[in-house]
Amino acid sequence: MADNYLERKMEEYRARTTAGQGSRRPLATLGRLLLKNRSHRGYDANFIVREDQLRRIIAVNAKIPSARNQQVLRFRPVLSGEAQKVLEHIRLGGALPHLHLPLPGTEPNAFIIICSTAAEDRYVDIDLGISAQSMLLQAAEIGLNGICIGAFDKERIRQEFGLEWEPLLILAIGRGIEKIELVPIGADGERAYYRENDTHYVPKVRPEDLTIK
Repeated sequence: MADNYLERKMEEYRARTTAGQGSRRPLATLGRLLLKNRSHRGYDANFIVREDQLRRIIAVNAKIPSARNQQVLRFRPVLSGEAQKVLEHIRLGGALPHLHLPLPGTEPNAFIIICSTAAEDRYVDIDLGISAQSMLLQAAEIGLNGICIGAFDKERIRQEFGLEWEPLLILAIGRGIEKIELVPIGADGERAYYRENDTHYVPKVRPEDLTIK
């Protein structure tokens, strides 16, 4: 009887363990995050990004590499109440000007303005790339999406937010609503992104064509 009892308990334990493993969310591996980290130009207007989410994204900058360890980048979070002050001075979808992106009703409602306390040079640009990618990966990890925006009126943004330093880049953050697919291409393939049947296609050079032989 004791043997049956122990065997029954072991079976229950194994069943619980198996069920728990089945319900676990898949690990946020780098490969998965890179696939999720696509540039979205349309967002769910009903989803409002919270301040703590933006601050969590910005916080990755305390852990990432910095050229010469200068750490000159500074970040201004912009929540929904101030979003219009950014939207008036940015452009999205430079390769698709006829679409006038973002489409009405799909505008992002949160941003991160990236500034530098030092004059822009190659080292600041290195930090800028590392920072932007790291923040967008963090956004992807917490279920959000984003896009790097380089086409904006720097002086107007600086004035709108009373920034001490010149803004270099803006990240839009939100819950993306676009369907995006990667398209493998050769080293000489056409790189311009395009849209067909409500899908945004992004050409990417194949790994075998990236390696110098």
